[in-house]
Amino acid sequence: MSEGQLSPRLGLSPIYHPPGSGVRVVVLTPVGHRWEALRMVGSPLMAPGDPGANGDGVSGQDSAGGATASNQNSAAGPASLVARISAKAKREMSRMAGLSFAQLAPREAARMAYNVLLRRDPDPGAWAFYTEALGTGAVSHEDMVDRIRCSDEFRTQAAPRAASLLNSLHASRCEFIIGLPAASRIVDLGGGHTGDARGALVVLGYPYDFDDLVIVDLPPDDRHPLYHSERFGSGKTDRGQVRYEYRSMVDLSFAEDNSVDLVYSGQSIEHVTEDDGDEVLRQSFRILRPGGYMAIDTPNGRLTRMQQDEFIDPDHKVEYTLEQLRTKVEAAGFEVLTERGLNWGGLAASEGRFDPAAAAAHFGVFHDAESCYLLALLLRKPA
Repeated sequence: MSEGQLSPRLGLSPIYHPPGSGVRVVVLTPVGHRWEALRMVGSPLMAPGDPGANGDGVSGQDSAGGATASNQNSAAGPASLVARISAKAKREMSRMAGLSFAQLAPREAARMAYNVLLRRDPDPGAWAFYTEALGTGAVSHEDMVDRIRCSDEFRTQAAPRAASLLNSLHASRCEFIIGLPAASRIVDLGGGHTGDARGALVVLGYPYDFDDLVIVDLPPDDRHPLYHSERFGSGKTDRGQVRYEYRSMVDLSFAEDNSVDLVYSGQSIEHVTEDDGDEVLRQSFRILRPGGYMAIDTPNGRLTRMQQDEFIDPDHKVEYTLEQLRTKVEAAGFEVLTERGLNWGGLAASEGRFDPAAAAAHFGVFHDAESCYLLALLLRKPA
């Protein structure tokens, strides 16, 4: 067997231990007919005779008998050496399969982070920087991920794909909610969360503390099966007190006039009829203090009708266009402060076509509300 056959590139990656951990990391590399152990994470090649350089008996000095493993392998023949190398590789690969991201060596960690978050390999400069920075401890694995997530490339180039439209809409709603005004007393219409007692407003990222958040939602057994959840009780959260009112959002009789700072209707007004929607707006106007806010996000009927003839949700009773919704809220007495859209439909929407790839890719809050998949309005009760 030739030397080239005896020393293929095995491609093993060592377990990474941060600097100062006191753990030596080795990787096998072919040298002629032998496999030598190299110290990793930027350290120099182990000197001949350096304790621990043997690579678990694959090459180097045999600590038990004093004879070199290469001499033993020469006696046993090339086939025996290859078999031992293969067994070592299989053990190493099995061990690698169970590693966490934080245990990956710097170069492998950088590649995984870029592959997952940016869908590409690191460019040479980034690869060199993170290999050194992770190796010396100047940057942690978590720091590297944060830097990539906060990059313009992650936000604008690594876009969600068409199959992830619903997930993209969810991300856009988070951005809309983060931008809502601070409020002490809040009513969330249809704001139950299927798995979290804090409710959708808190889970989706509302950033401000409040004194009282009332979630108005139908009793779980009265909801469409898509929205069935546990029946949550009232309690404290990291943002403030949360209470539940299990009833139709048309009935806000529990709240006094001029008593609320913010009413939020997130993906809910489309679940009641147009007449009931008028009553929801009248009741919301009544309970808001002068100068109080109402925020609404709801599917844009202009785009959903491009997407399909029927409503996009079997529980929807109506899907408003921007003009229809504007007329409706102004009739209830509200001032429209901002008209925004979530998930811009791209040039296709301006041409009357629905492009799911464009709608998924363009997540966020947009000025061109008419061409977005969701409408997002911020209203105010006149002072």
